[in-house]
Amino acid sequence: MSNASHGATSGRIEARFAAVAAEGRAAFIPFVMAADPTVEASLAIVKGLPAAGADIIELGVMFSDPMADGPVIQAAGLRAKKGGSSVRQTLEIVRQFRAGDDATPIILMGYYNPIYIYGVDAFLRDARDAGVDGLIVVDLPPEEDAELCLPALAAGMHFVRLATPTTDDQRLPAVLAHTSGFLYYVSIAGITGTASATEAAIEAAVARLKRHTDLPVAVGFGIKTPAQAAAVARVADAAVVGSSIVQKIADNVDDTGQPSENLVASVLDFARSLADGVRGARGEPAG
Repeated sequence: MSNASHGATSGRIEARFAAVAAEGRAAFIPFVMAADPTVEASLAIVKGLPAAGADIIELGVMFSDPMADGPVIQAAGLRAKKGGSSVRQTLEIVRQFRAGDDATPIILMGYYNPIYIYGVDAFLRDARDAGVDGLIVVDLPPEEDAELCLPALAAGMHFVRLATPTTDDQRLPAVLAHTSGFLYYVSIAGITGTASATEAAIEAAVARLKRHTDLPVAVGFGIKTPAQAAAVARVADAAVVGSSIVQKIADNVDDTGQPSENLVASVLDFARSLADGVRGARGEPAG
């Protein structure tokens, strides 16, 4: 079993997984891109997600070359760029969210380049001050842990690592060595928002990962409907939904990139339906 020892974290992630487990269910983790399609609309969505059933929020940090992302998330990044996104602006969204919610964990998800440009130490300090609980940085392998992972852990920030169907038992110990908060299992090989894995395949993968770690295992990629979210929630500790929520944002943006009047409401309604799927997965009443 390999879980990292690190500086004191906020404890929000641990507390949330403990609370969800006590309710006998999986967690619902939605992903949205910061500042998509505008800073104001994005902040309204993020602020509304906990009431819509989000247990943990993944907030995307815009990057101009998102190689692991499919067309839906890439388009969100372009809208966010137009909407004024930057690392600093993303941290400001977190800060404003934190003013009204000190319990819901927020994970920043993105690529190393914007953090490197910001400056690792300055970024970790500012992210911690803003109320960020953890990081998912998709293009830093374990061999590069000294770049960001180890400083993040020392600063009290969780570093959430991705495992994939091709992460074999030989590779897993390296992946898990400094992972903290939870492990994110990418249920399909390839880019976000494309195919979906079967429940049996996910169940087998989660069981295998659990033999190597005590961390909660969250499963994402390819979850598009409440029924698919429920299927994942039956076998994993959390269901992560990104592309289909981001697509809902895209569906409510006009040709000039401006949000429709009901963008926020329609995104939050969809999130609520996914959360209900997750909550109802193991037989307890939804809602």
